[in-house]
Amino acid sequence: MDHEVARTLPLADWAGPFMPEDQDAALSALEAGQVLVLPRLAFRPLPEERALLGAEALDQTRKNISLDPATGALHGTSLGADQQAHLAAMLGRFAGQAQTLLHGLLPRYAPALERARTSFRPAEIAGRSYAPRKDDTRLHVDAFPTRPQRGRRILRVFANIAPDGAPREWRVGEPFPDFAAKFLPRVRAGLPGQGWIMQRLGLTRGRRAPYDFLMLGLHDAAKLDGDYQAHAPAASLSFPAGTVWLCFTDAVLHAAMAGHCALEQTFHLPVAAMVEPNRAPLRVLERLAGRPLA
Repeated sequence: MDHEVARTLPLADWAGPFMPEDQDAALSALEAGQVLVLPRLAFRPLPEERALLGAEALDQTRKNISLDPATGALHGTSLGADQQAHLAAMLGRFAGQAQTLLHGLLPRYAPALERARTSFRPAEIAGRSYAPRKDDTRLHVDAFPTRPQRGRRILRVFANIAPDGAPREWRVGEPFPDFAAKFLPRVRAGLPGQGWIMQRLGLTRGRRAPYDFLMLGLHDAAKLDGDYQAHAPAASLSFPAGTVWLCFTDAVLHAAMAGHCALEQTFHLPVAAMVEPNRAPLRVLERLAGRPLA
């Protein structure tokens, strides 16, 4: 790899205060497509929550347990009602701390950030078998089949809370512009009217733009390309238990190779809120395609 994939900051408090130089470094790293690693910023489950961190909390038909920010409903768990309440409280607390972190560390983004779902992945990644499109051990960029982004960024905050100290292992791939230039000729931006039809049929929550079709195509094409997965440039990152990290997962090619008990908080951000909007995948794809996509 000929580029730096990660930047580390020694932040130790979710609420700061954060020095201006740390704010600048964080924003610059994220917009450059790096993973921002905060090794001193741990999320700590409460005693009554620690018993819920095993894989048995997961509905075995799902990859993760999620908390809906609009309704407070928990999805993807086999726990009883009392245990669900404790788990929902933990996910809600993590969501609040992640939002506090971003508002303080990235004040430019704060007015435009939209908080989305909170997820908990209790099961061990290594050794699980999934169909290629759902296999997160394959390098990919994030794109949502049912929730069109229409160009908005996907910013995610992660925390490793493994009670046994197991690290979370990632591979991080090449810069998004290089990846997109390779794979864009393979994918299509959807047929005329297809986004409208899918919305009317209830297949998507909102209308897909050409951008959404392309991003989903890039996601699938990369995961289905065995040669690319075997030989693409990639660096390994290890996140010990007690580590927090964040990145724009719509641009950072990533693969989760091993680990369990990870929390994720998703935020959406309009491209216009960025300092350098030309770095956004929307703008990269528009330059490659030669036309507006959202």
